[in-house]
Amino acid sequence: MFAKAFRVKSNTAIKGSDRRKLRADVTAAFPALGTDQISELIPGKEELNVVKLYVHKGDSVTVYTSGGNPILFELEKNLYPTDLMLPGVVVPPTGLPQVQQGDLCAIALVGNRAPVAIGVAAMSTAQMLASGLKGKGVSVLHTYQDHLWRSGDKSSPPAIAPLDPTDSCEEKVHLGLQGNLKSLTLDGEEENGQVPLREASEDTSSRAPSQDSLDGKPLQEQMDDLLLRCFLHALKSRVKKADLPLLTSTLLGSHMFSCCPEGQQLDIKKSSYKKLSKFLQHMQQEQIVQVKELSKGVESIVAVDWRHPRITSFVIPEPSLTSQTVQEVSREQPYLPPDIKSLYCVPANMTQLFLESGHKKGSTLEGSEVRKIITDYAKRNRLVDADNRNLVKLDPILCDCILEKNEQHLVTKLPWDCLLTRCLKNMQPAYQVTFPGQEPILKKGKLCPIDITLALKTYNKKVTVVRNLETYGLDPCSVAAILQQRCQASTIVSPAPGAKDSLQVQVQGNQIHHLGQLLLEEYRLPGKYIQGLEKAPKPGKK
Repeated sequence: MFAKAFRVKSNTAIKGSDRRKLRADVTAAFPALGTDQISELIPGKEELNVVKLYVHKGDSVTVYTSGGNPILFELEKNLYPTDLMLPGVVVPPTGLPQVQQGDLCAIALVGNRAPVAIGVAAMSTAQMLASGLKGKGVSVLHTYQDHLWRSGDKSSPPAIAPLDPTDSCEEKVHLGLQGNLKSLTLDGEEENGQVPLREASEDTSSRAPSQDSLDGKPLQEQMDDLLLRCFLHALKSRVKKADLPLLTSTLLGSHMFSCCPEGQQLDIKKSSYKKLSKFLQHMQQEQIVQVKELSKGVESIVAVDWRHPRITSFVIPEPSLTSQTVQEVSREQPYLPPDIKSLYCVPANMTQLFLESGHKKGSTLEGSEVRKIITDYAKRNRLVDADNRNLVKLDPILCDCILEKNEQHLVTKLPWDCLLTRCLKNMQPAYQVTFPGQEPILKKGKLCPIDITLALKTYNKKVTVVRNLETYGLDPCSVAAILQQRCQASTIVSPAPGAKDSLQVQVQGNQIHHLGQLLLEEYRLPGKYIQGLEKAPKPGKK
């Protein structure tokens, strides 16, 4: 379902009453979960958002995120967990667990109970056994490394040891299937979202040991060390002064999780602090950071002492060869502005003028090429006025190309600059966009700049609207996520009115100043391709 990019319609913070209703819905949907597990999945005070989106097949999906990470999604009034860290149940030697067609299932690798995909059983246990474990077993909804996973902190599943064969498998909603990680994540979509029951198994016995056995320390002490390490690593290498104030949930979800060493999983609830807020209070007492509640119930880091000995003495670990390889493959490439050329297409009524130079109808030329062709044509056909070499005599072909009907018998000569200007004006506009390392993309029509406008919504509130980002290789959803963090304001991605297959980003308030910094300084787009920057609020005004 999320194997291809999806389109975000809206992203808003969930209300207290809706949070309670969601907790009740999860309790009803998953009765096997205890109160503590429900509270862990849906925290009482931490940031919780509801995201409305459309997947590539057109289905409308509601996703619930905590700290920027997807935890649940709702499809056709059914809730599905997206947290791939929840332990699944592998097939025990005693046989498959009893499932019915349509039951929610988790798919895990042999030797590791951490699910790598979730889906709905395509057949019952009896049908699976009757088929000899052949055919389609699970209709996959969400997998490790799909686009929904990429919208979070992109953490890897932990290594969770298999259950003792003598243990009972009481969770009906989990089904462990033998499967290759890559085929389950990437190839499932090629078979209409179905995963075959039989796949080549992967030996995970050589995976990293579980955290409760690392260094011989108690689990809580290990997690305290890991929490501090990820915190210092994030402050030293990822968080910049321009990012402040920074939501504490964003610090955790977008920075600290990604600083976790390979093979380990950061879980604050297993630390002595239990909550991120308590850990940050301790860091504030050490005068490393300053935390404030800028809005009710939402804490942000407003200051960082980068000269603090804790930060200056922290040594950023060198990535292993394995992690370097993974990062080179999976890391999103930094945005580089495209090379853009304005071009001109030869229209049907000007074909005769360009025929001698070898260009046919529809041929695309740069402005300098058009000028050279026109100049050569005039000289070759001895059209340069002998008495005034700044004038060009118009032959029948030039008359048909550049003159209006009422000028045909009145205008016989034109200055060079006027002749060239008229030729370019009568040609069809086009442009070529070339992104680094990619083939050029040729498009006919006028190049539209990134358009930034201000609009008034209900209660006379201003919103900033940005259009035409796709032309310049910018993902509207990614830009919206960055603006949401930078501006500390809600963002909405929606279809752009009157533009087919184009999206617009709407940000609460006048955020043109932040947009200008993002587009001009970070993305390094030339200012001539951006219109509306002059509407930024003047210094000293809100």
